[in-house]
Amino acid sequence: EKHISIQRHLADLEKLADLKEDEKKPCPLCPEEKYKACYSHKLHRHLQNLHWKVSVEFEGYRMCICHLPCRPVKPNFIGNQTFSKMGAHYHCIVCSATITRRTDMISHINRHVNKGETESRFIIVPAPMSSHEVLKESATEVRVLPNYSTPQKSDSYFNPKMKLNRQLIFCALAVLAEERKPIECLDAFGATGIMGLQWAKHLRSSVKVTINDCNENSVTMIQENCHLNKMKVKLNAKKEDNDEAMGDGEENTDTIEVTKMDANVIMHLRSFDFIHLDPFGTSVNYLDSAFCNVRNFGIVSLTSTDISSLYAKAQHVALRHYGCNIVRTEYYKELAARIVIAAVTRAAARCNKGIEVLLSVALEHFVLVVVRVLRGPSPADDSAKKIRYLIHCQWCEERIFQKEGNMVEENPYQQLPCDCHGSMPGKTAVVLGPLWSGALFNTGFLRRMFFEAAHYGLDEAQSLLKTLVCEAECTTLKPYSIYSSYDENKQEECGVYIKTPNTSAESLLIHGKRKSEEVVQNAGKRQKSENSAEHPAFYYNIHRHSIKGMNMPKLNKFLSYLCEAGYRVSRTHFDPMGVRTNAPLAQFKTILMKYSAPTYTGGQAEGPLHLAEGVQAGEQVEVAADSKAEDDAESVEYDKSKVAATTLVKACPTYCAAN
Repeated sequence: EKHISIQRHLADLEKLADLKEDEKKPCPLCPEEKYKACYSHKLHRHLQNLHWKVSVEFEGYRMCICHLPCRPVKPNFIGNQTFSKMGAHYHCIVCSATITRRTDMISHINRHVNKGETESRFIIVPAPMSSHEVLKESATEVRVLPNYSTPQKSDSYFNPKMKLNRQLIFCALAVLAEERKPIECLDAFGATGIMGLQWAKHLRSSVKVTINDCNENSVTMIQENCHLNKMKVKLNAKKEDNDEAMGDGEENTDTIEVTKMDANVIMHLRSFDFIHLDPFGTSVNYLDSAFCNVRNFGIVSLTSTDISSLYAKAQHVALRHYGCNIVRTEYYKELAARIVIAAVTRAAARCNKGIEVLLSVALEHFVLVVVRVLRGPSPADDSAKKIRYLIHCQWCEERIFQKEGNMVEENPYQQLPCDCHGSMPGKTAVVLGPLWSGALFNTGFLRRMFFEAAHYGLDEAQSLLKTLVCEAECTTLKPYSIYSSYDENKQEECGVYIKTPNTSAESLLIHGKRKSEEVVQNAGKRQKSENSAEHPAFYYNIHRHSIKGMNMPKLNKFLSYLCEAGYRVSRTHFDPMGVRTNAPLAQFKTILMKYSAPTYTGGQAEGPLHLAEGVQAGEQVEVAADSKAEDDAESVEYDKSKVAATTLVKACPTYCAAN
């Protein structure tokens, strides 16, 4: 029954007091030592002003303030006397909790509403269906709570902005499903179960999906969403749900296993071919467990959402979680991806496993890394050798990985291509890392991912994968041949497996068996041959290195100018105005300056141009053309250095003013 302080009308509260005009009655919500018995007119004002007006309303009921000794109060001992002050409080109509403050009571009720908990004395049971909102993504429906975008600690989280992330992971799993069937895949942090449901619904018998979560409410919601999508549910691999999901008049045999345990525990107990980690924040706490039992040539994908530390906004947190020293740079997103891959490499090496990076994406909300696992100490050693420190110049933002070796150099600044240390006072460079220095993409795997994205109609993933293929090949050509080259890439190995005349790809993918020494050696040779064709590390932002007072060329034209100069060049998904190239920064600036036109509409470094009032528009164009011709002549005479750029900018206004 509800507490007596919870009533619908003031008259109901007065009935509890049994008001009579000629008799004194006590207050039903106050003890006698606090409020003595009084006549009806005085008690009526007391109930109205001190209980009813400060009540909290919920679905037609009023939770009035109560002064009865319902809530235990800690006594105060002073000398030999004990004082116990009666505390005013509210009784929750939903869970019967006692809350002292009115504002806290309102917040408490709002939390119940957001969770869909509106029944009296609520116990952990599935909320009514009417309180759930049904969302649809990629032909998969999930029920979510009303507060799915801003959940409490015990609620399930569903982020619509991570749709692209889920599509990329699905494409990676679809590629792996083409290599071997069936594969066991794990969604270690299920939440609403949307990702595992998409795997099972589209890939069907090719995958055996396990969705795990340590929260009981989330596990209950995952089971409901499985039934909503007409999937069978297997609980803890022991008892199977007997409810048969019917679709189009026939039984659907797809089964999803739902488990409730810690992610580290399930990855220690069982082996999987595909593991995805998407915890709240960093995923470094789960890497050791993920690589402990993952099968050979399996795939581990992880999504890191602790972008404040990875993007150098909280540098002390990055040092604590990843053991990496970083600063904010123009290429901070790629730096974040290399930090995560370095942590993954160290975790895999501790389990005598190496990795091959298949995909790494860093966008606004997350950093996604997909790696393939190579079992054995030799791949582990080869991967560990690719973790190096980075020397970064804080003046011009030139950067280079430190050379291999343990010997201490007398002057580390000599490794940098720039001469800022000689021309600037003090220390000009910092050491960042340790970071992953290898490739961030596998071109063959990306092409196959693009084919799967086109096959399943994932438009958002297709546009990004096109950019990633060009970035992996470091070319500006559009990937028009992705469809035609898919069959070739499907037959070839993506730098991980090596096919010999007597060895098929299927025989190399037998679960849990170690490969022969010949295959491992061939894999190492293949990786060494591919290292020469790796895409250049990092990129330059064209706006960051533009010259003040000069109009830059269009980005696509500038890419063609770099290609004509003999450099590899491509755009990058990390930065819309970024250019990935193997050209040194000095050459990058020289070519950018050569094809930049001066502007006199404002923003000059010094001495803005003042034309006479009588100058016509045609004369202005003529002056600009003359100045551009002189600029081209001077750029040939001067050396390709910072002095040339500065002198040219200063010379332009003087020449134009003289004419």
